[in-house]
Amino acid sequence: MTVNQIAEQAPFTTADGSTIRSILDLTNAPVENQSLAEASLPLEGSTQRHYHRASEEIYFILTGSGLMEIDGETREVAPGDAILIPAGTWHQITSQSEDLRFLCCCAPPYSHEDTFFD
Repeated sequence: MTVNQIAEQAPFTTADGSTIRSILDLTNAPVENQSLAEASLPLEGSTQRHYHRASEEIYFILTGSGLMEIDGETREVAPGDAILIPAGTWHQITSQSEDLRFLCCCAPPYSHEDTFFD
């Protein structure tokens, strides 16, 4: 059985510029098909607009508010919102609050090599 405590996971900055803590991924668990991380952005911080060729993502907003852009469509997001980001779609999230925190699930698991920019 694998049980990881988020507080024990060291934060790091991803290729898109967000700070994350990997909860379960290829680096800390015998994960095969998905990954789960907590991401955070400061007020007016944003990820760099990007896409993933292979990974489908789901963001689940925990705290704060933001603007989510997917392939040119923008929408406000807040706690309790779940956002589907299909593989191959350009996306970016921007914080509109002090502490935007969200869960990010990727299938297949997140990798820097599957992150592409303009």
